[in-house]
Amino acid sequence: MRRNDLIELDREHLVHPVSSWADHEAAGATVFESGRGLYLRDSEGVEHLDAFAGLWCVNVGYGQDSVAEAMAEQARRLPYMTGYFGHSNEPAIRLAAKLAELTPGDLNHIYFCLSGSDAVDGAVRLATYYWRMKGEPQRRHMIAQRYGYHGASSTGSGLTALAAFHRGFDMPLPTQHHIDAPYAYRHRTGRAQDIIADCVASLRGKVAELGADTVAAFFCEPVIGSGGVIVPPKGWLKAMEETCRELGILFVVDEVITGFGRTGAMFACEHEDVRPDMMTMAKGLTSGYSPMGALAISDRIYASIRDLTPAGTAIGHGTTYSAHPVSAAAGVEVIRLYEEGGILANAKAVGPYFAERLASLGDHPLVGDVRCIGLLAAIEIVADKRTREKFPAARRVGRMVAAAARENRIMIRAFDDGIVGLAPALVITRDEVDMLVSRLRNMLDLVQSRMGEHDEAE
Repeated sequence: MRRNDLIELDREHLVHPVSSWADHEAAGATVFESGRGLYLRDSEGVEHLDAFAGLWCVNVGYGQDSVAEAMAEQARRLPYMTGYFGHSNEPAIRLAAKLAELTPGDLNHIYFCLSGSDAVDGAVRLATYYWRMKGEPQRRHMIAQRYGYHGASSTGSGLTALAAFHRGFDMPLPTQHHIDAPYAYRHRTGRAQDIIADCVASLRGKVAELGADTVAAFFCEPVIGSGGVIVPPKGWLKAMEETCRELGILFVVDEVITGFGRTGAMFACEHEDVRPDMMTMAKGLTSGYSPMGALAISDRIYASIRDLTPAGTAIGHGTTYSAHPVSAAAGVEVIRLYEEGGILANAKAVGPYFAERLASLGDHPLVGDVRCIGLLAAIEIVADKRTREKFPAARRVGRMVAAAARENRIMIRAFDDGIVGLAPALVITRDEVDMLVSRLRNMLDLVQSRMGEHDEAE
C-alpha cells in the first residue's frame, strides 16, 4: 500500500491516544516501517534516532530477534490460555516467579494485566477491597503527587495530576487527592532536606485534613515521568515510605516508567531499599514487544485478602488477557536479556556518561535545568534563566521543540510547557550519546532561532 494511502486511512479510521484529533487530521501521521537498536525508519526512508524508547518502553532496543522468536514459538504452541477457572500456562508462571525474585521486599504475588493503567486500576481496586475486608470500609481516599502520572483509565486518570486527563472527564474523583511533588528546580530553596521535609509535611497535612482513618493509600512514582521527569533528592522515597508506615496507610509505588533498568537499577526502589505494599509495572517488562502490565502485591496484603475473603467467594478482579502466554514469553526473554545479555550492565555503565554529556547543554540560553538519573532525563526550557520563568502557553514551545527534533532526526518527548523528556533504549552506546547530544544542541539552536524570528515578526 502506498504511503499516502496509509496516511489517508489513518486520518479516516485510526484514533490516536492523547492527541488533538483535529490537529492530527490536519497534519497526518508519520508512518514507521522498521527499527533496529535505537534507530527507526519511516515510510519515506528517513532514519530517526529514538531517544525516548518508543514511549519509555523499548528498553532492549528494536529488532531483538530472540524476543520475536520466543513470542512466535509460544504463539505456535499455545497462543492463549485464560487465567480463569484455575487455568495457567508455563511462561506466565515462570515470569511471575522471576518478578517475585527481582522485586524489592516481599512482593511475591503477581497479577498480570495489559498496561500500566491496568496495573494502577488493580492497585486501586485491591487497596479498596483490602480495607473493606479488614472492616474499615471508610478508607476510600487515595493520595498521589502533583505532576504525577498513573494512567488514563477511568480511575487512574484521577490519580494522575495532569490537566489533560481531567478536562472534560469529570476527574479527579472526590476520593482522589494530590500533594506536593519533589520538584527541586521549582522548590522554594532547592535543598534536599527542605524538599523532603515539605513533601512529608504535605502528606501528613492531607491525611490529617481527610482523617487518618479514611485514607487507603498513597501512590507515587520514584521519578515523576509524564509530569516532566522530576527527579527527587535521594532520601525522598524512603521518607515517604516511612511516613506511610507511621500513618498506617498503604504505600504503592508506580514503577511503570522507572522499572527494568531505566534508573540504573532493576527497580528504582532499590536505590533506597524501599519496600512497597504494592508496585505497578509495565513498559520495560516486555520492552514494548507485546502488551503487558503487572501488579506486585506484598505477602501481608495478599494474605489478608486471601484469608479475610469468605471461603468459596471469588475476588472479582480480572481480565480476559491476564497472564497472556505470548506476552509472558516476551517478558521472560526480555528479562533474560537484561540480566544475561548485558543490557542492564550497559545501562549502568553508560548512565553516568549520559548525565555528563547532557549537563553540557546547561550553557544553552534556553536551558534552565538538566536533570538525570540513569537513562532517564529532562531538559527544561525557560524564557528567563535567572527567574526560571516559562514561556507563555501561546508560544506553543512544545510544538516548536517537537518540530525541531523531527528536523534533526531525533525522537523525544516534547511536553507542552517546554520540557524535553529523554529515555533512550538501555543498549545506547557512548558514541550514540554523543550523537544524541549534538542533535539536541542543534535542536535547541533551531528553536532559539525561530523564537527570534517570531519576536521580530511581532
